[in-house]
Amino acid sequence: GLVKAYKDKYDDLSIIQLDAHADLRDSYQGNKFSHACVMRRIREFISQTAGVGIRNISKEEYKLIQHDEIPIISATEMHESSAWMTKVLDKLSKNVYLTIDCDFFDPSIMPAVGTPEPGGGLWYPTLEFLRKLAISKNIIGFDVVELSPLPVNNVSEFTAARLIYKLIGYISRFQK
Repeated sequence: GLVKAYKDKYDDLSIIQLDAHADLRDSYQGNKFSHACVMRRIREFISQTAGVGIRNISKEEYKLIQHDEIPIISATEMHESSAWMTKVLDKLSKNVYLTIDCDFFDPSIMPAVGTPEPGGGLWYPTLEFLRKLAISKNIIGFDVVELSPLPVNNVSEFTAARLIYKLIGYISRFQK
């Protein structure tokens, strides 16, 4: 798909994933292309990936993370200090594709997701990281996925839209 096309253009492409889940399963409910398998499929042609905010992984995913030494910043580590930001930036190549699953965020600010997990990313630390990412790396593309609107509340839609707006602003300002 899209990331594979970017890999054809950028030899040194790395992927940074902000997500509650590692999405490294080989298959999920018999489907190798499930939302729970996306990063596993990407790692078939891009080995340089990093995950941030991960707080729910399967045994299979844990074994793969250990075996392949995939840089993962858990939600716990993310909340302890901001040192994780430099740690993960140092693991990325110059050209970066950013993927943000809306369940990366704590459900208190992003409740409208398919698989919410407590203890997620907060607004201002996330913006600080994205700003640092835009300053230090060439963000060649990004996506924001898995928003699942609720009929009773549209705060998540506004938060996702504002996130995209901020990202476009950072990329426009810091990348020439």
